[in-house]
Amino acid sequence: MPAPTDEAPLLTPAQRRLVGVALSCAALAGIGWLLFVLLAGVARFISTFAGVIWPLAVAGILALLLRPVVTVFERRLRVRRSVAVVLLYFVFLLAGTGLLLTFLPALVSQLLEFVAYLPTLWEKTVSWSEQHFPEWLAAIRPYLDKPAVRSALDSVAQQAQDLLGHIAPTLKSAGASLFGLFGFVASLAVIPVYLFFFLLSNSDPTRSLPDHLTFLKKEHRDDVVFLVREFLGILVAFFRGQILIGLIMGVLLALGFSLAGLKFGLALGLLTGLLNVIPYLGSILGLSVALPLAYLQPEGGLPLVVVCVGVFAAVQAIEGWLLTPRIMGQQTGLHPVAIIVAIFFWGQALGGVLGMMLAVPLTAFFVTAWRLLRRKYFSVH
Repeated sequence: MPAPTDEAPLLTPAQRRLVGVALSCAALAGIGWLLFVLLAGVARFISTFAGVIWPLAVAGILALLLRPVVTVFERRLRVRRSVAVVLLYFVFLLAGTGLLLTFLPALVSQLLEFVAYLPTLWEKTVSWSEQHFPEWLAAIRPYLDKPAVRSALDSVAQQAQDLLGHIAPTLKSAGASLFGLFGFVASLAVIPVYLFFFLLSNSDPTRSLPDHLTFLKKEHRDDVVFLVREFLGILVAFFRGQILIGLIMGVLLALGFSLAGLKFGLALGLLTGLLNVIPYLGSILGLSVALPLAYLQPEGGLPLVVVCVGVFAAVQAIEGWLLTPRIMGQQTGLHPVAIIVAIFFWGQALGGVLGMMLAVPLTAFFVTAWRLLRRKYFSVH
């Protein structure tokens, strides 16, 4: 009797599919773990060397934004690039001095008054809550009376009151706080120096990048250069547009809040607009302070709250229908929910404000990179 020539397969088709799924899940889990370790390492690195990294990052972003202005000065005035950079510094110094002399006294005065008013605002908020929602306050009061919670609240209030005092320290400051403040001031002071040397260079920062990637195939090297240039383009477009939009919104909000009679309207409006460099952050923080203040201030109440909401809604409408389409266009192409998630994700991943500021450009970059990989390497159209 002849022996069978075909042996039974080790696994059935269903078992092979199951093993394939299991291996794919394991590979995805491994990739996810590697990404987590990479992000944790980057966050740790940024946290450790933040004093070195953020001045370079700020100077680099400013250089990308201001390089076209220097080029215009250089070509129109027919001067050397170093002279054009010095001229740009001089123009900004004059404009900044004029703005400071015009608005700084009123702005600083309102900020100092607002910080001093914070304990009064808190007391009025608690009193109003006791009158209108006594059952809610009774439910949370046992937690507020705990020593740990009370200590944390007192610490936050004290830090808020002392915030502006740290901006102009006296010689009485000593120890680690003085050293930390000195480091912060030194980091601020070195930004113009970095910026000056960055602006002196007129070459494309990615021009020599292919020479450093010779270990890659030309096809892959071209993709890396494309992605880097795309990221720099997104970065410049985002910050240039967002800063301009934030300035316009700040002026409009300050004007609207001041005319409405909101206490500290000038400071709150300008800060709300400028904080919109991080999308939605300025709006959330500004409304969370302006609306309770409008309701609880002596001459305030529900009508003033309605007026402040109207001012904010009008400025948001101008920003959404006029400013963003004209200035930003569709540079990022991200859904608002994706932007909010990205802000929290990158803020946590990169350890703070720097990550939140770079959240939208980084997310837009990774979306662009994924589209390139999907189209070119995964053959998905």
